[in-house]
Amino acid sequence: MKKKVFNLIQDYFLITLGLFLYVFAWTAFLIPAHIAGGGVTGLAAVFYYATGFPIGYSYLIVNVFLLVLALKVLGARFALTTVYGISITSVFFMILPQFITEGIVTDQVMATLLGAGLSGIGIGMAIANGGNSGGTDIIALIITKYKNISPGRIILYIDVAIIGSSWFLENNLEKLVYGYVVMAVFAYALDLVLAGKNQSFQFMIMTKKQELIADRIASEIGRGVTLLHAYGWYSKQETNVILVIARREDKVQIMRIIKETDDRAFIAVARVQGVFGQNFDKIKI
Repeated sequence: MKKKVFNLIQDYFLITLGLFLYVFAWTAFLIPAHIAGGGVTGLAAVFYYATGFPIGYSYLIVNVFLLVLALKVLGARFALTTVYGISITSVFFMILPQFITEGIVTDQVMATLLGAGLSGIGIGMAIANGGNSGGTDIIALIITKYKNISPGRIILYIDVAIIGSSWFLENNLEKLVYGYVVMAVFAYALDLVLAGKNQSFQFMIMTKKQELIADRIASEIGRGVTLLHAYGWYSKQETNVILVIARREDKVQIMRIIKETDDRAFIAVARVQGVFGQNFDKIKI
């Protein structure tokens, strides 16, 4: 019970830290440079550039509308971390501008790269620990519930439209290009964080104790195990090779099981770019 409480506190701490980094990136780099990005934040920024209406309030208003829609479509289970994410992000957007009144850097390129990269890392931290900031993520989740399409593709289309709308404010091609650079760098930084969190590994294990190792991996970790029929050319003997696909967090435990059962086993471990199927990711195109 204590471990569950500790893990919950840790998750919310990392979600909060990630959302703080996200808001800090916008407040300290992107907004002072008048650069539009994607998502509800980008939409709120465009509205702020046009009217001066505070981003924190417009961000909250749009997300409340989207959240009500999500509750009807996705159910109440989705709501808790989303409400927290929207609330804390809105509060940060209301507080930080009081302390950061001008950009940290004056160069447009530096502001674009630092703001986009840091905001991507922040959102990546939040999502990796079970949180989110609402916004276009909600729209993507609603659509993917009914359509077999990647959430990333939906968010991409929305972001392209939001950033493109900034053209009508200033008729500035340079700012428009910076906006799309923000979108690309943000996505890259986000993917780096999430890829590290969801990284999977493929284990090829050659051992004389296949049954013992296979049983322990299946029972203690709960991962599927496949025995591949093989023929050792050097030994001229038939044998079985253990094949296991597992998440990053299972890697240490699998290696420990192998060492404890047969410390002379031959093991090949490779990172896997994508794993789809039961207990892993769903195929979305």
